Parts: sequence; C-alpha cells; structure tokens
Amino acid sequence: MALIHPFTSLLLLLLAVPLSWAANQSLLPSSSLPAVPPLPLLQALQVRAPGSWGWQAGPASGQPLRYMLNLYRRAADREGRPRQSRSLGTNTVRLVQASSHGGQPWAGRWYVQPLTYRLEGQHEAEHLLRATVVYLPSLPLAHSRLLCALELAATGKEPRVLLSPAARSRHGWAEADVTPYLVLRNGSMGSLVLRHVCVHAGRAGGHNAPVAPSHPFLLLYLNDTQAGLAPPAAEPRRHRRDTGTLAHDLPGYLREQGGEKSDCSLRPFPVSFAELGWDHWIIAPHRYNPRYCKGACPRLLRYDYHAPNHAVVQSFVHQLVDANVPRPSCVPYRYSPISVLMIERDGGILYKEYENMIAESCTCR
Repeated sequence: MALIHPFTSLLLLLLAVPLSWAANQSLLPSSSLPAVPPLPLLQALQVRAPGSWGWQAGPASGQPLRYMLNLYRRAADREGRPRQSRSLGTNTVRLVQASSHGGQPWAGRWYVQPLTYRLEGQHEAEHLLRATVVYLPSLPLAHSRLLCALELAATGKEPRVLLSPAARSRHGWAEADVTPYLVLRNGSMGSLVLRHVCVHAGRAGGHNAPVAPSHPFLLLYLNDTQAGLAPPAAEPRRHRRDTGTLAHDLPGYLREQGGEKSDCSLRPFPVSFAELGWDHWIIAPHRYNPRYCKGACPRLLRYDYHAPNHAVVQSFVHQLVDANVPRPSCVPYRYSPISVLMIERDGGILYKEYENMIAESCTCR
C-alpha cells in the first residue's frame, strides 16, 4: 500500500469539491476571477463574493460599519480567533440596513422618518435568538441637541408603540429589543416597520441647519447550525497504561526505538484576502492561516500525541510484521473556529464564526 502524504490527501479531497465560482464565470470576466485556494473557509465565503448571484452592495461605511467593527474587536483577536471572554451568545450577527419611505422628514423642530427592514431570504439554518434596533438617542449639534426615539408603526387596529431602550453602550448607542415583533406564528420572520422620531432641544434662538440623523439599524442574533465543517470524529480516550501494556511485551522494540524524536508538527499556510481581491468586502481578518500538519510520526507513539490505540498497533505492525502496512500519518488533532466580518450582497454586514477552520495541534493516526 503506497503511503500518501496527509496534506496531499487533504488537498486532493478539497480539489474534488467543486468551487462555487465555477458556476458563475459568466458574471465576471475570466481575467478578473481570483485564483481561490480550495480551502473549506474560502469555499464557504466564495458563495457570498462579488459576482455571485444578487450582489448589489458597495463599500460599507459610516456608523453601522464602526459599530460592527467594535463588535468584532470585542469578540475576536487580530487573527480572527474568537475570544474566550466574548459575550455574543451566538455564532452569527447580521446587521440589516433600513430603507426609508422618502418624503420630507422635517417639519419645524420635528423629524419623523418611517423605516422598513426587509427580512426576506433568511437562511433556513439560521435560527433567530433575539433582535435589537440600534440607534443614537442623542446627537449633539452646534447650538442644540437632537433627541431621538423609536416607535413601532401602527398596523391595523394596533396603535403605535414607543420602544424603550434595553441597554446603552459607552459610545452612546441604545438598543431596543424587537424580537417579539419579528417572529410570526409560523416561526418565520417578516418585515419590521418603525418610525424614527427626533426633536431639536436647546436654547431659544439657536439656528441649526437641518441634519438628517443616521438611520437606526437592525441586529439579528442568529444561531447558524451549518457554520463550518462538521467536527472531527471523537476518538476513544486512551490512557497511559494502554501504550504501556502493548510495549511491555516488546522490550527490545522499546530499547531500539524509544529515543527517536518526531518532527510531526503544525506548519503555516497563510492566505491573504487582499491577494484574492476580497479585501473590499471581507472587513476582518485581513488574512487566514488554516495551518496543516506535516512530518514523520515517531515509531513509538507517546501519550502526549493523543494517538488512538489503532495507530499504536499499526505502528508496531509496520515495524515488526509487515512493512507494507503504512506508518500512522501526521494529521490535525484539535481545531479552533475563525470569526469573519463581511459585507453581504444586499449591503448588510455579517459577523460569523466558522467552526473547525484552524488547526491547533497534531496527532498521529
């Protein structure tokens, strides 16, 4: 049996999975299509890239982008690893921008702007946990302040409802919980219609040019049940005495092979989103380093390699019985997720944690 290098096997397996851009080559000139390495995270992101069906978004900017960047920095480090102290309580946060109804919102000191948040097309795997509307309740002006509130628009016999902020941040943002108004009887989410109401408050005689406040934005806290690869199959835990029992019957083998040191270890494999031409819609992180395992496994598998009993037996068989049986391979043992902040095709901003995307340690099996 020929021994195939584990990283070569991984690449062959990934190359067998068709990239989504292959079906979308008519959307972009062939010269503009980036060469995308066949890595699981990049394949998951590829379907959201410019050129995929329905892409309409331009560069994100302004207060929504600043808010989501602050959220990302609290939840993940520079390399995209989620922080242990993060308090999101979920793996996906989607920012939905509002569409205004047009017309003249200013009438004297009052500003009234109806807003609609359209939620059609949410993924079936994304389950809503909670929803909040984020806005600035106070905006300083040259001679006064603009005080703002949110109302749930009247529907049918239901009157307008003033939304009370559930929390305020140190940057002045206020969040109002709107979860009960989004979930319909069948469990799906419908559109949300609000009124953004502001008033000038300040000393008499002050003159301020009309300033349109930024539209409040909707945050959906979602649990994505398909965010990433399936976790590796759990191996039965092997205790120290398992190797000792097998080795006790092979003292000569131990004396001959016990001193060998393995070079099975993690190796870097960095991918830059800028080099792929994705840096205008992938906001953070700037690069992805999935890493891989490479090197020879030791002939005597020590306990700290967390190798299963089968790998121990296979190593002994290779050395003492049949050299045609391959030695155990150096493969990833533990993985960590990566957090990505990106612009969506409809102009929204998405924070998502993808599971099992970074190799953290190696084993032999």
